[in-house]
Amino acid sequence: MENFDIELVGKVGSVALINKEYHDINYNIIARLSRELKPGYIWVTSGATEIGRLDYIKRTGKELEGSDEENKTDYSSQGQSILMQNYRQYISSSYSVRQILVEHNHFNDDSKREYLRKMLLRCPSQNAIPIINYNDPVSYEENRKWEIQNLKAKKKNIVECVDNDETASQIACLVKAKRLVILTSVDGIYTDPKDKNSLVTEICGKDTYELIENINNYQQFCNGASRKGANGAKAKLEYIKAPVQNGTEVFIANSKYSLKDILEGNAPSTRIFVK
Repeated sequence: MENFDIELVGKVGSVALINKEYHDINYNIIARLSRELKPGYIWVTSGATEIGRLDYIKRTGKELEGSDEENKTDYSSQGQSILMQNYRQYISSSYSVRQILVEHNHFNDDSKREYLRKMLLRCPSQNAIPIINYNDPVSYEENRKWEIQNLKAKKKNIVECVDNDETASQIACLVKAKRLVILTSVDGIYTDPKDKNSLVTEICGKDTYELIENINNYQQFCNGASRKGANGAKAKLEYIKAPVQNGTEVFIANSKYSLKDILEGNAPSTRIFVK
């Protein structure tokens, strides 16, 4: 029987946290998700950049006029505090909440990786919930690409953390999570994104080799993404290959459903696992 150090790693995407109609945070979703978080869970959240952008527009009546890179830095630094304020507001007051901002070097450097792992594993016994996001405010894209290129010249299997789907998958590997839940704006993986009846409810295999082969087969159906800069369902399936090889059970599901219903099979999702 598999031994796991963390019960669940979850990730929610930017689109899921935004109310498009009102151009604001979707407070209902963030409140409901926050109330389900508990020690033994690690939460990876997107949304800081878009929330910061919307907040800036509210206060000034206009968008920033810098480069895309500068705007991302400025918006995300503004959005981080708002995002954490909301998680802290809705998570049970009996739990501690800890913000952790990571970059690719935290996964590619052995000593930093181990330090991060130990810190995350201390959280359950300290009644604390880690909230993780990529450190966009200080991550300059050109410099990041240069660093990644140099790392690839030295060793294989480099973690890039190009989005939080990869970050969540790497966290699940790092802490050996029993379950990984990736929440998005759709119900899971589809063989035809235009046909809601084509939802793939399970991707499984008798062992990890067969499971990876089946994941590869379903990647051919995945095209497109929910927003500019996102990598879409095909990338999600690529990133989760690493944790499933550790025995982690993965769910890709819609953020409108509760974690409890997703995990208990009472809400639609794509469940990915070894039989």
